[in-house]
Amino acid sequence: MEIYLVFVNAIQNSNKFWSAKVENSTLTVQWGRVGYQAQIKVHTLRSYEQAVNKFHNLVAEKKMKGYSETQPQMDGLRCVQDIRRAIQLLSYIRTCIASHIYHDGYIAALNEYLKIVPTPLGMQIDYHGIYRSVTDVDYQMELLNSLLVTPVPLPAPVAVASTPETTTEPNVVSLKTISKNFWRHL
Repeated sequence: MEIYLVFVNAIQNSNKFWSAKVENSTLTVQWGRVGYQAQIKVHTLRSYEQAVNKFHNLVAEKKMKGYSETQPQMDGLRCVQDIRRAIQLLSYIRTCIASHIYHDGYIAALNEYLKIVPTPLGMQIDYHGIYRSVTDVDYQMELLNSLLVTPVPLPAPVAVASTPETTTEPNVVSLKTISKNFWRHL
């Protein structure tokens, strides 16, 4: 039993994760800022049932504080829907960046995107500098699109070096271990 939660609010400089995993009678909890070393606490309980009960209580507490569930790995049908939604949000974000307009709609789209795709942003979030240009957004869209069986058409013009390959099964990407370089076009 495992869960991965995030809390994102770009305006309030929040970009946190919290995860928990039950194995036998042990509950391991990790938390911290996305992209940084996690703090870890291990709870050794008397039984699997007690570990599961504590797991559910802690998850409920976090969700009451505004944390939302995301996937520790991007695979399966829900993942495809999440990737497509993330690409839609990036398309909207791209429009805002192209026109240098960072209004409430941009912030809402950015926060929703970061909940779907936890992204290391450093210790201070500069919400209008996360993506420096449409090229950065296009690069991110290309990466996400490459995870899909059927690629989503990208907005033009797109800085794409090659067409994403089409495969019969989606790739699996661990969101916990993606490096900071994944998010920046070099």
